[in-house]
Parts: sequence; structure tokens; C-alpha cells
Amino acid sequence: MQAINAVCLGLYEKALPVDLGWAQRLDIAAELGFQFMEISIDEQPERQQRLDWDRQQRLAFINARFDSGVAVPSMCLSAHRRYPFGSHDVATRRQARLLLDKALNFAVDVGVRNIQLAGYDVYYETSDRHTRQRFIEGMQWAVEQAAKAQVMLSVEVMDTTFINSISKWREFSRQIASPWFTVYPDIGNLSAWGNDVAFELEQGIDHITAIHLKDTLAVTPGTPGQFRDVAFGSGCVDFAHAFSTLKTLNYRGPFLLEMWAKNDDEDINRIRQAKAWIEQQMKLGGIAC
Repeated sequence: MQAINAVCLGLYEKALPVDLGWAQRLDIAAELGFQFMEISIDEQPERQQRLDWDRQQRLAFINARFDSGVAVPSMCLSAHRRYPFGSHDVATRRQARLLLDKALNFAVDVGVRNIQLAGYDVYYETSDRHTRQRFIEGMQWAVEQAAKAQVMLSVEVMDTTFINSISKWREFSRQIASPWFTVYPDIGNLSAWGNDVAFELEQGIDHITAIHLKDTLAVTPGTPGQFRDVAFGSGCVDFAHAFSTLKTLNYRGPFLLEMWAKNDDEDINRIRQAKAWIEQQMKLGGIAC
């Protein structure tokens, strides 16, 4: 039985080289001292195919999880960027629902309890009042399915203006009105958009199910910012202040270290260094790790 530590710190699957099997991924995460890993179902067909795993493949995944001692309680379902609920295209919206149905079935089978949804109405199409309304309708349908499955849906604060703050998520939450519709803030994304991070965290504290940790470069009138692959400590995020705020708010949920592998010989070292740096920032913010 896995012990519950002072801070539950997880690792994003994509931080590790892409060619690893699940037993290898989870064993490395354990060796690095992470308590959990977040699985990714993104736009790549190879990752979406995981939702069609048969019984034997699902059992192999569960066994790897147990053997490593590393949990996989959450899924980043970013495939909806390609198949958004708000799409102008009927077939695309149908695919969005199919993806969520499959993800919920997968989650129930393998023990995933929290599915992170991308906060986009559309991504590759033009956003308008119709895409916004279809997104709301899609979420209303989605939370009904999630409630039946007893799996949480958590909307990530994103890299576009549609939902780039917890305050904006709250506008949708009032319309969705479901305990299964929560928020998964990304401290980097919140910071890049110039939000008052402490205020935003306070706005959502009673609905935050998990928190992404990554550094970013700020959006300015002359630059689009940078939302990934920014080395920790070189961006605009004041992590110590964010952790201090979360300590004051008595946040007890998990944190996820979000990184992307370069698929070279230094990926493991970069993760190790980032983890040590983040833990130091936690200590500066008064959080024991």
C-alpha cells in the first residue's frame, strides 16, 4: 500500500522518452521519487489507440502500476484539441463525445479518477458565440457521463484566451452546475497571461482537483509568450509565491511536474534537476515536501 506523503508530486508522461514501455516509465518515476504519473491521450493516433486496449493490455498496465508502486490517477485528454466539443463540424463533435466515452470506460477499468479536459471551445477553427454555446452543451453532456462513471472532469486553464484564468472557468461552472466539473489550473499558464495568481487560486480553491507546474514566458503586447519548454527558473512564474498562497489556502491536492522530453540522453537528468528545483521552491513557500 502506497503511503500518503506530505506533498503528492507526479510526473507528466511526456517528460520521459517516447519509446519507453509503461513498466519502464513507472519504474523510472519511482526511482526519481514521484508518487504518481499522468497518462496522456493526445492528438497522436498512437496515444488515442490506448483507449481501445483489450483486457490483456489493460491488465498489463495495471500490473506495471502495482509493481512500480507509482499510481496513475489522472489522464490528460488533450485529444479534444483536434476534436473539440465546440466545433462547427457535426462529425468532429461526434468524435469528441466518442473520445470522452472511451476515456471514461478506460478510466474506470484502470483506476484513473481524474480526466483533465483542455479548456478550448475550438483550437484549429474560428471561435464564436456558436462554438462557445456548443462547448457548454458538450460539457453539460460530459458531466452527466462522468457522474455515472464516478470519474472527475477537470478543465485546464489554457494557452488561449477562451479559458485562461480560473475566473473564466467559473463563468462556465455556473452554467454547468455539477460537482463533476472542476478546474485543473496550470500555474505557468495562469502566470503567462498576467493573472493575479494568488487571487485566481483563491477563486477556485474549493474546486481545484490538481495543479500543473511548469514555467512560461509572459504574453505581452508585442510577443505571444511561450507556454512550454521553458526551463524552470527562467520564466515569469513566481513559484514560491504560488506555493505560499496554496499553503495559506490549505490546498492538499496533487501537483504535476509538466515537462516534455527531448528524447536525448539528458531527459532523466533534466527531470531530476527540475524536481529538486521545484521542491526548493515549495520549501520557500512553506510547503513541506
